[in-house]
Amino acid sequence: MTSTHRCGTFAVTLVLLSICGCAMVNPKPDYDRAGKTIADATGSDSYFRPGEDDVGAKRVRELLQAGITCDQAVQICLLNNPSLQAAFLEIGFARADVVQSSLFSNPSLALSVAFPEGGGRSNIQATFAQNIVDLWQIPIRKRSSQRLLDAAILDVARQASQLAVDTRSAYFTAVAADQALVIAKENVVIAEQLLDAAKARQQAGAVGELDVNLARGAVYSAELEMQRARLDAGTSRRRLAILLGLTEAAEDLHLATNVLLPPLVELDSEQIVQIALSSRLDIQSLRMESEAKRQRINLEIAKILPEFSIGFYEEQSERRALKGRKIRADTARASVAAGALTAPEIQSRGQRSGERSQIIDNIFGPAFNLTLPIFDQNQAQIAKARLAYEQSALQLDALEKAVMQAVRQGVDAAQTARKIAEYYHEKMLPQAQSNLDLSRQTYQAGRASLIVLLDAQRILLATRRDAVVADRESAITRAELERLTARPLTTLLESGSPTSQPVVEATPEFTDPPASTRQGLQP
Repeated sequence: MTSTHRCGTFAVTLVLLSICGCAMVNPKPDYDRAGKTIADATGSDSYFRPGEDDVGAKRVRELLQAGITCDQAVQICLLNNPSLQAAFLEIGFARADVVQSSLFSNPSLALSVAFPEGGGRSNIQATFAQNIVDLWQIPIRKRSSQRLLDAAILDVARQASQLAVDTRSAYFTAVAADQALVIAKENVVIAEQLLDAAKARQQAGAVGELDVNLARGAVYSAELEMQRARLDAGTSRRRLAILLGLTEAAEDLHLATNVLLPPLVELDSEQIVQIALSSRLDIQSLRMESEAKRQRINLEIAKILPEFSIGFYEEQSERRALKGRKIRADTARASVAAGALTAPEIQSRGQRSGERSQIIDNIFGPAFNLTLPIFDQNQAQIAKARLAYEQSALQLDALEKAVMQAVRQGVDAAQTARKIAEYYHEKMLPQAQSNLDLSRQTYQAGRASLIVLLDAQRILLATRRDAVVADRESAITRAELERLTARPLTTLLESGSPTSQPVVEATPEFTDPPASTRQGLQP
């Protein structure tokens, strides 16, 4: 093979290697995997898809056109929350690492050209080599980076699940705050009616100025409470708007449902514990990270031989330039030697080719480069990798134990909160309402002072507020079970059986004071 042919072969080899080395980073299938995991964890099939921002924005606008329910609020959060959108890009980073882990290291090319003194052909030395340790390191790197990609997908889904639960809690809190504001406004109306009744009785000579002042003080207190409730309602809505990624005024956001009392279901805590252990995304993520760290041990062991390059070497020897011939002098020397006019000796083309064939122009052969692991055998990195794997195993064990206890606590809290809310509706509220009705009757009959009636009204107002809080806590503790298990509430409710009919609404949406509060206020 001539030098020209070898150069051509070398160039073709470089082109083929460049083509083989091309790799594309396409994280779209990984985004789809994350979306499916999010759907399993939240029960919502609407979620952010990188590259489809316009589609997501259109869907958000459609959902906001009418009043949004709690489930629709979760959909908007998963589509529009900027923190979740930023977290999705972590999956793209992890996919890029997977692609990088499957690539061979670049080959090396060494070339030197030495020019001989006095002119002539240069000495050329070239070495082309490829580090072949990638042959046994790439499979290990790919397995490790793939586990880290799986962990990144689970982590994004975990963040989405957490945001979904936060959105549900914020939604319930906002609705409860709206109801508290309605109750506060109603209390102002009732207080003003009591003030009017006290003034009328004063004019009739039945009571004195003290009753009027007490009733007026109740109006002032009710108006202050209404202002506090208005601020709480606005604050709750703004927190919800942040989770939904909205820039519109939170006061314009219409919430379509009231706080709902969930069905009274006896949840099986141990069954839900098993659901959590198999479904919790942080547990799955930590398992993936632990497996990646186990693969890291094998990778560090493979790095004991850090470099083993194989390639080929070629050298073209230098050749000094021949001096130019002096035909007249050569002819004179040849004529003197022959005793007659004689032409100088001239070699034929065949003679010249024969002589050149005896000259070694090029040296060609394989080349090897090996780093001997005599002193540094990567002992420290192997030990660190093993310790990191053992640490992750202990962290996984600690997380699983903490989850088991947290789920049991969450189930107990949900059951207790539901029973407390039911107690308010079945006993506390009817009792407070009955006391207020009796106080009105005795006040009208002149058998009780206005203080008793105001106290009964205060107790009823406090009981209503506490009932709203109890409804909110019951709804939130149920939503928290989704955070603890990474499964929709409907899946968890299937683990128990209904023991009573659900209460449709915790408290009605107040538009006008109930008839019982308007009757009997006039003297």
